[in-house]
Amino acid sequence: MNKVILSGNLTRDPEVRYTQSGMAYARMGIAVNRPYSSKNNTDGQPTVDFFNLTSWGKTAEFCGRYLKKGSRVLVEGRIQNDNYEDKNGVKHYSVNINVDNIEFAGKKDSDGGDNSGNGGNNYGNGGGNYGNNSGSNYNDNSDDVDVPF
Repeated sequence: MNKVILSGNLTRDPEVRYTQSGMAYARMGIAVNRPYSSKNNTDGQPTVDFFNLTSWGKTAEFCGRYLKKGSRVLVEGRIQNDNYEDKNGVKHYSVNINVDNIEFAGKKDSDGGDNSGNGGNNYGNGGGNYGNNSGSNYNDNSDDVDVPF
């Protein structure tokens, strides 16, 4: 089984692009605190791990539209190793998280703006209701000037 769940803050704005066939994908990064420090870290501060995220389809479009650097999110996905050898014969290794589901995990800004979303709705390829209001409290009021949150 290959499954990972991460909670953290986005380190950069989602960058949405499209494949030649028109499928949307978004790349972003997440910083995740590791609460227990290693024995090499004597100051007691949490260690931060950084991961690259890739989302696809409607999830990618949602990320590009509603998430930004600093948004607190809960991510469910799969780990993928990307290994390649460059033209100089040097091997490169990287780890990427393919996002299946993403949820807002933050609070609203004190100035009335919404820092990270509408409170925990689940928007993902694996069961979210993005773009379909049946059974969801998601409502796209992008034309409304006076939003109540």
